[in-house]
Amino acid sequence: MNFIPLSIPNVGRAEWELVRECLESGWVSSVGGFVSDFEEKFAKEVDANSAVATSSGTAALHIALKMAGVEYDDEVILPSLTFIAPANAVRYLGGWPTFVDVDERTMQMDSDKVATFLKNDCIRVKGVLTNKHTRRRVVGVLPVHILGHPVDLDPILCLAEEYGLFVIQDATESLGSSYKKRKIGSEGVSCFSFNGNKLITTGGGGMITFQNKEMADRARYLTTQAKDDAVEFIHHEVGFNYRLTNIQAAMGVAQLDRVQEFISRKKAIHQCYVYELANLSDCSIIDQSSWAESGFWLNTMRITRKDKDRKLVHELLKAASIETRPLWQPLHLSVAHEGSWFNDCKVSEVLYRQCLNLPSSTGLCDDDLKRVVSVLKDIFC
Repeated sequence: MNFIPLSIPNVGRAEWELVRECLESGWVSSVGGFVSDFEEKFAKEVDANSAVATSSGTAALHIALKMAGVEYDDEVILPSLTFIAPANAVRYLGGWPTFVDVDERTMQMDSDKVATFLKNDCIRVKGVLTNKHTRRRVVGVLPVHILGHPVDLDPILCLAEEYGLFVIQDATESLGSSYKKRKIGSEGVSCFSFNGNKLITTGGGGMITFQNKEMADRARYLTTQAKDDAVEFIHHEVGFNYRLTNIQAAMGVAQLDRVQEFISRKKAIHQCYVYELANLSDCSIIDQSSWAESGFWLNTMRITRKDKDRKLVHELLKAASIETRPLWQPLHLSVAHEGSWFNDCKVSEVLYRQCLNLPSSTGLCDDDLKRVVSVLKDIFC
């Protein structure tokens, strides 16, 4: 019985050919034509003005937050139900994540919870928005488009404008998604990831998208050690070694040429899960909202059966050589971020206990997809 993985790269001849071309050129590090080519093509793909490639999605978040002006003891509002990277990036700068709950239906940051925090837990101290419990300055909001589904952005953007907060979008899981027909990455500042399990991959890497060239130039400067002269090694501020390599970018260019193929396959896999599992009792597949077009990075099953919880289903699928994974422990419960402020995040805790990600590779063949469905039906019927 063959093993069915959760989400693995889909690499073809084009990727091999461009990587070989890069190797033969000798330009394999962070200088080379594939980097700029990848940036330009990516910006065009998501309708952004400019894009800057980075060594990881976390590096992209770190640079974006630094450019937004996050300083020691500043607070940035995040959803509790997300991968730990955005919270870590806030901490890198000496700031603090402030965690709010998610919407139970969409699993995304709940704008009502953001509004409640700003209205009930914040005050103005000498004109500065301040968390009245921690006495720390509140400077921004970082919505995370988890699992390929977009956040309901407009209410959050309105709150940010009302309270004078920056917005950085974590789109590391949501390339190919749109919100009200606006591509994720086409507004403000957004951060993407090209980890091995993402929609497209460079093995590891990230991208920041901007709507003006000046901000992109600043990000490019910071990610290349803040070097001030093309020849001399002169620096006027602390920079970072966060640039993507040319060899990784070569792979990225080839992957990006296939992005619509990958998105189509993700949607087909999702539609199969929704249709085939529709009649199972006390479990459901998380679907996209009416205002969203999801990239369906990872399909997620919510299990509410008392006799067969998420952990048991995971073990039964594992025994059938099918890989699944749980959602992330809600970050307000994480020892790593002890000391961060959070309000009631019960929905995040419930979803963590009940949800399981199902195989969603773009290379998942129909026979393997049918096998996953068949095993799930056997478990729940």
